Amino acid sequence: MRITETVIIVGLMWIIELYNSSVGHQLGMWGIRPRTEEGLIGIAFWPFLHANVEHMISNTLPLAILSWFILLRGFKDYLIVTFGITLIAGIAIWLVARPAIHIGASGLIFGYFGFLVAAAWYEKSIRSLIFSILTVFLYGGIVWGVFPQATHISWEAHLFGLLSGLLLASFLGPDEEHRPKKATK
Repeated sequence: MRITETVIIVGLMWIIELYNSSVGHQLGMWGIRPRTEEGLIGIAFWPFLHANVEHMISNTLPLAILSWFILLRGFKDYLIVTFGITLIAGIAIWLVARPAIHIGASGLIFGYFGFLVAAAWYEKSIRSLIFSILTVFLYGGIVWGVFPQATHISWEAHLFGLLSGLLLASFLGPDEEHRPKKATK
């Protein structure tokens, strides 16, 4: 029931964090550094890097739960949503965010949140409505994270993650199970 995939995804993030911890968090240099040539590579890696173990701990449960909700829609949707948020939000962060190194799965979590909430609007199915209600019930308070708070928190990643998730929900429409099947010849 997609638990295995969720464990693998979160486990992979933890493996990266444990390695990163063992090398003094040197991998953080591969985060997004806005408007710099070397910061472009961070567009691919920013959600997988964390400032410290505490940062990873704070992202683990919401990442696992929201990943699982999207995985229940289908692995293909999960890949599209995850890579879409990573790329779209990453480019936006690189283009307009303040000078800093932007890392962490929280931008991805905000994207999952936006996707799951908006999917109910576009799909108009009971299943997506249930996921949307659960998402808002469990994590509705995170929306305040799109506003500037502490200087070490990338509110830009939160904002652009959320907007990316909303955008992707409009493109994906109904989940795999509810999409019309293509005719074969």
